Amino acid sequence: MTEQTQAVLATALRLTVRERAELATELLASLDGEPDEDVEAAWAAEIERRVQRLEVEGSRGRPWQEVFDGFSRRP
Repeated sequence: MTEQTQAVLATALRLTVRERAELATELLASLDGEPDEDVEAAWAAEIERRVQRLEVEGSRGRPWQEVFDGFSRRP
């Protein structure tokens, strides 16, 4: 970590918990860059597909242990 980064961190650690949380949120958001429109459109279509499927078929839950056992058996 550079001296500048260490100085920023030291200053940030003196902030309140709320201020640090807000700062962390903004810093993490800055790593995302611009949203990819194709990805956003694909997710919107997938969400719509899942909602329609739920409306037609309803929800069929499975016990957690059954789901977990299914993952445990995978190679």
